[in-house]
Amino acid sequence: MISEPEYNNAVKSYARNIFRFVFKNLRDKDASDDLVQDCFLKLWQNRSDVDKAKVKSWLFSVAHNAMVNYAKVQSRKTGLDHADLSLISAPTAPEFDLKDILEKTLQELPPLQRSIILLRDYEGYNYTEIGEILQLNESQVKVYLFRGRQRMKDSIKTLSAVL
Repeated sequence: MISEPEYNNAVKSYARNIFRFVFKNLRDKDASDDLVQDCFLKLWQNRSDVDKAKVKSWLFSVAHNAMVNYAKVQSRKTGLDHADLSLISAPTAPEFDLKDILEKTLQELPPLQRSIILLRDYEGYNYTEIGEILQLNESQVKVYLFRGRQRMKDSIKTLSAVL
């Protein structure tokens, strides 16, 4: 069982990393804040069932599952975000920044590959930790990571050919 001081320590230690992980996926600050808060609420509600040594991976697992659920709900919604706005404004000359290109190619990846790349390359987790967070074995993590990086590489090559 996780005590109140251990819970507070988990919030201080992991809230920023979980927010960064969620925000990199969703690109929505308010939704990211809400999902992080939900993760810690679930930790508090399940504190008797969570192993103290695995709080970090448990939180990232909950965050990943929450992001997947959020993305499913958002994909069902229609609105102005999905409308063809090309009729409203005239096209402008594209401005490309390496960071923007990487963010765009990252957002094109399937959620699982995107999460693995973010956990490995942005957060610095090792294969075993990523496997614990996403309930995958180490070889699956390596395969998804390779495929995700390959898709990003191919997407960047395609984009650079257009430029």
